[in-house]
Amino acid sequence: MSTVGAPQRYRGERLGLPESGPGSISTAGLRVGALLVDCIASALVAGLFVAGIGSNHDIAHRLPGSWSLIPFAVDYVVGLVLGGQTLGMHLCGIRVIRVDKHAGERILPLHAAARTLLLMLLVPALIVDKDGRGLHDRVTGTAVVRV
Repeated sequence: MSTVGAPQRYRGERLGLPESGPGSISTAGLRVGALLVDCIASALVAGLFVAGIGSNHDIAHRLPGSWSLIPFAVDYVVGLVLGGQTLGMHLCGIRVIRVDKHAGERILPLHAAARTLLLMLLVPALIVDKDGRGLHDRVTGTAVVRV
């Protein structure tokens, strides 16, 4: 039976993923929640290192600012390569998997770095396809699924 031209019944069907439960495409809410956790954790980590810099004692000079991108990038690249998830993803019960021709294999450091860089630009994450995957997922052949 051919599925060419058949309408997609649920997100992830074209990728061979289940409709619901473990392995199904994550909701946008879980993804945003995980991203917020990762952003807050990265800001806290960066804040530990930049809080004492400078002689000015107002709060604006003690905020980590762009320095929080360093722990954010480390969290994403290392987390995706080693376990397929970041701290925020772990807490939200989601993970990143490969859905390209290398499905089931670990995420390569180059793919993790490219995905992280595109995510840090934010715009690619807002451009989603029918499966709910952001542009950063499509470029790297990945998808975010429920654990």
